[in-house]
Amino acid sequence: MIKFLHTRIRVSDPATSIAFYEKVGFKLGQQKKSPQGNELAFMHLPGNDHFLELTYSPDYEVTFPEDLMHTCVGVPNIIKYCGDLEERGIEIWPDGWREKFSSGERKMAFITDPDGYEVEILEVD
Repeated sequence: MIKFLHTRIRVSDPATSIAFYEKVGFKLGQQKKSPQGNELAFMHLPGNDHFLELTYSPDYEVTFPEDLMHTCVGVPNIIKYCGDLEERGIEIWPDGWREKFSSGERKMAFITDPDGYEVEILEVD
């Protein structure tokens, strides 16, 4: 069986990105340099095998077309999770998400990391 192991995204400031993803719930694992000289940080969500590799390349400018890619996390209580993120200074969108979730609309929200990558948040059982 083939197993999906990780996703790599390029970041412009490793410390800022690590701090953001730690607020989301990721834990910093190993940090090292690649053979090409890139700075790598491996971010893990407890209980998950798949991890997020943050890669910083000093000579690379992080740019990408809007909505090219995103990551997604599933949480058991999206209202509590998003409220906790807001308390940590992370903006949740769409605006009015509490009212929309309370009205029965699909419980899906987004946050944006320091480089503009979207992180989708879904409520899962």
